[in-house]
Amino acid sequence: MAQIIKPRIAFFGTPDFAVWVLDGLKENGIIPDLIVTAPDAPKGRKLIMTPPPAKVWAEQNHIAVKQPENIKTEKFEENFWDVFIVAAYGKIIPEQILNVPRRKTINVHPSLLPLLRGSSPLQSAILADMKDTGVTIMRLDKEMDHGPILAQKKAELHTWPVDQETLGKTLAHEGTKLIAQILPSLLDGSLREIEQEHNKATYTKKITKEDGLLDFADDPYKNFLKFNALKGWPGTYFFAEIQGRRTRILVTDAVYENNSFIVKKVVPEGKKEMDWASIRPSPTIVP
Repeated sequence: MAQIIKPRIAFFGTPDFAVWVLDGLKENGIIPDLIVTAPDAPKGRKLIMTPPPAKVWAEQNHIAVKQPENIKTEKFEENFWDVFIVAAYGKIIPEQILNVPRRKTINVHPSLLPLLRGSSPLQSAILADMKDTGVTIMRLDKEMDHGPILAQKKAELHTWPVDQETLGKTLAHEGTKLIAQILPSLLDGSLREIEQEHNKATYTKKITKEDGLLDFADDPYKNFLKFNALKGWPGTYFFAEIQGRRTRILVTDAVYENNSFIVKKVVPEGKKEMDWASIRPSPTIVP
């Protein structure tokens, strides 16, 4: 019996979505030899230097880590790597690195490309009430989310809307199953590539903290979609007058009932989480 040789794989990823993909790869018996991620960065009010989630995962699983400040100058050994896998790395990887592995570089993108290219496909799908989203495995080229499709699957969601974490974990799970299915044919060179329909491409924008501002004069369901889309980071918020002071209120729990967006739990600026209804006297929402 011929010996099965484990492919040499490097993984590029940084945030929680990268960890969900790494978890899925591990479940499918695909363990990277190297994880490339962003440098540690200051976090929180005290600006404590904090490793990115992918680095924490790598250390927990005893995998080597690289954290280049500038990926463009990073060197990877030629004639060594079989494939690179990318999931939310956060930086543009130059073409000379994409082409280092024998079978090039593939990407887990949480949308049905060519729809929702860009940095925020999870949030954008929820904001657009796009239940029929999914995940794409593609080969990366020098343009953003432009390369040929290797595999694709629609999401199977039993409830909607969901928050970005639920959607992200679902699509990461489905995406890693697709990678496990196509990896043998990818490695032997028989996998068929399908060119994207570039004329049907849509694009997402980078999410900022300011995008989380809620407008209670807006459609209630739209506010509920925004709450779900931005839950976690950057979060949704509004301003209210509490004891004569304009206060920023972070929403941590909300529901949509009887055509109404109902805020349940909040974190007023400088305070701990509490029930919105428990604040007395009742605050006045202000612009």
